[in-house]
Amino acid sequence: MRKLQRAAPVRLRAVVRGRVQGVGFRYFTQREAAALGLCGYVRNDRDGSVEIVAEGDPRRLEALLALLHQGPRSAHVETVLKEWLIPSGEFRAFNVRF
Repeated sequence: MRKLQRAAPVRLRAVVRGRVQGVGFRYFTQREAAALGLCGYVRNDRDGSVEIVAEGDPRRLEALLALLHQGPRSAHVETVLKEWLIPSGEFRAFNVRF
């Protein structure tokens, strides 16, 4: 029987632009990221965008990224900028930052 290998954790930093503040985007992201077993945070930026930093399995981060392109029903996502980074391991949960 072949044993499945776990992928090494990575870090995703994403910035979501569009109508993404005041529509529950942060709580949507927190719920989905936690369900995927990811750690990190989501926060609103002053320029009207939402920033997400998440660490974990690359496949789960790709799943989160796909969800960020949709957002909650009341959001209108225009663009999602992403960058893949080396994880720091500093997070223990996925939180909303203010």
